[in-house]
Amino acid sequence: MAQIILSTLLVIFILLQANGTGFGNNWQGGGESYHTRRGLEKIVFYLTIAGTAFFILLAIANLIL
Repeated sequence: MAQIILSTLLVIFILLQANGTGFGNNWQGGGESYHTRRGLEKIVFYLTIAGTAFFILLAIANLIL
């Protein structure tokens, strides 16, 4: 049950990080620019990383137990 909830949260966090440039620019390349994450964007980024790590640990724990 925890993995289902966590996976749903991860999908939401990943979708929140979308730049809104559309699929065309993501696959065609071009328009690359570096920007620093600030504020809420930084928090969502770190929550995504932490959630992914926790999801992997839960998956390993389910295999062992």
